[in-house]
Amino acid sequence: MATTTVIKGDKSTKAAVKGRFGAYGGRYVPETLMSALEELEREYDKAKRDRRFQRRLDELLHTYAGRPTALFFARRLTEKLRGAKIYLKREDLLHTGAHKINNCLGQGLLAERMGKRRIIAETGAGQHGVATATVCALLGFECVVYMGTEDMRRQELNVFRMRLLGAEVRGVDSGSRTLKDAINEAMRDWVTNVRNTHYLLGSVLGAHPYPTMVRDFHKVIGREARAQILKAEGKLPAAIIACVGGGSNSIGIFYEFIKDKRVRLIGVEAGGCGDNLGQHAARFHGGSPGVLQGTFSYLLQDVAGQVANTHSVSAGLDYPSIGPEHAALHDSGRAEYVSASDTEALDACTLLARTEGIIPALESAHAVVEVIKRAPRMKKSDIVIVNVSGRGDKDIGILRENLKLDG
Repeated sequence: MATTTVIKGDKSTKAAVKGRFGAYGGRYVPETLMSALEELEREYDKAKRDRRFQRRLDELLHTYAGRPTALFFARRLTEKLRGAKIYLKREDLLHTGAHKINNCLGQGLLAERMGKRRIIAETGAGQHGVATATVCALLGFECVVYMGTEDMRRQELNVFRMRLLGAEVRGVDSGSRTLKDAINEAMRDWVTNVRNTHYLLGSVLGAHPYPTMVRDFHKVIGREARAQILKAEGKLPAAIIACVGGGSNSIGIFYEFIKDKRVRLIGVEAGGCGDNLGQHAARFHGGSPGVLQGTFSYLLQDVAGQVANTHSVSAGLDYPSIGPEHAALHDSGRAEYVSASDTEALDACTLLARTEGIIPALESAHAVVEVIKRAPRMKKSDIVIVNVSGRGDKDIGILRENLKLDG
């Protein structure tokens, strides 16, 4: 399996370069982390060819995580919008409540393979932290999760869940006190404890091999969706829509459809509360290429090259950069990226709850916004798949603060 994907039409790259997606990706880290990343790359390459490793991962994905997840026809939402048929890929039904468990199980087994029994992780919305803490409890590992104090305030339920599972949650009070700052602290920890610690990174970010490896652990989403829609409808969808923070759930469902040029791939970023720098987290709508936390990709930065603050009602999308494979897909034109505002996401969450009885995570609600906009303009014979990457239990406090419901 290649460690990079060359997207046809990307004129910046004529041949595959290890750890690169077109011009993006790479490995921009301190020398002290190079050996750990090289070790991780070697072990992952071996694990991909190890049938016992793959069988154990598959077994846990099925019997523990709850795969395969359902592909659900959203009949009432489809009828309300009077356009394309809408299917929901239900990653919210997985153990721990989001797609994050796929990658955490894979990396947990890799850490066990490398003999590293101390795990560190970062988290924004808390779903990756919960999934990491869950896998550490399952495998008997020490677990430390870094989380910005602003995110801890917004996601109190997930903080409690992590601690209940035995993880130590370390609050980060620097910078914007969100995901970027949590990653900074996790990397500082890793530099200090690299010999006995594995950094279980939660998205398709960071230095090579993380973007490729995390994508591979999430490819199961698209592989299932492809088989399920062909069985249900006998044809591929006209479009697939997913929210994009770092980009793990979206690349997970996009990847198996990249070669199907008639299938539109649509990523939805956080439009926040305005268009000015600092009011949103839409990297393709105000960002420019730069290096952050180990990788070269699109980045929200000011004219002096300083990383900008971001904002989103959803903590999981509140990050100034994006996975390098998404950057390549964007530049090649194979995928398109739009944004949804905080208000739109809150409204979409309410609509899905009241039409289908499904309360999505606010991250996933951004994807629902786009299907609300697009489906009415599409043919009734068209099919759209929306990836519901997580459930909204964690966001009830935010929803209560922002929605004025009758009764």
